[in-house]
Amino acid sequence: MPQTVPDFDELLRSARHSAVHLEMRDAYGVSGEAAAFEAWKAGGPRDLDPDSPYWSSWTSLIREITGRGVAVRRARIVSEPVTDYIRFEHSGTPVIIAVGEAVRWLPRRHASDIALPGNDFWLIDDKLVRFNHFTGDGAAADPEMSDDPAVAELCRTAFETVWERGTPHDRYRV
Repeated sequence: MPQTVPDFDELLRSARHSAVHLEMRDAYGVSGEAAAFEAWKAGGPRDLDPDSPYWSSWTSLIREITGRGVAVRRARIVSEPVTDYIRFEHSGTPVIIAVGEAVRWLPRRHASDIALPGNDFWLIDDKLVRFNHFTGDGAAADPEMSDDPAVAELCRTAFETVWERGTPHDRYRV
């Protein structure tokens, strides 16, 4: 395992051909989106402007990476019926798709026979894994990196299986 965890933007910028992300939680407690989530739950509109302050740091990074020809894909395994948080994520997904990410959704009941790592992850170029750790209430915890070929293969296989079974965002209903 690498000793240090690179800055996240630096990690994504290091991708040469692919960056894939598997999300497996039904709720996250990420501080940077707490206010937007609460406003949305109270009936407020979702910010869908990719250039707004809420989205711009992410969307500019994804535009830069996909502009170099890197495929960025995200798959989400979700329990059904979905949580409010997943409905919130779903409502904002058109923004990340508009700037180059591809997104699919897989109901958890269709993932029972898939060997999955214990944590969400990013896999860069099929060889470098960043595990995203979270606390019990969904707050981000210290990430972990691995360049172990067996770990990368587990993540690659898990992601590709979820991707094959997943429903493209425009067809998945929450």
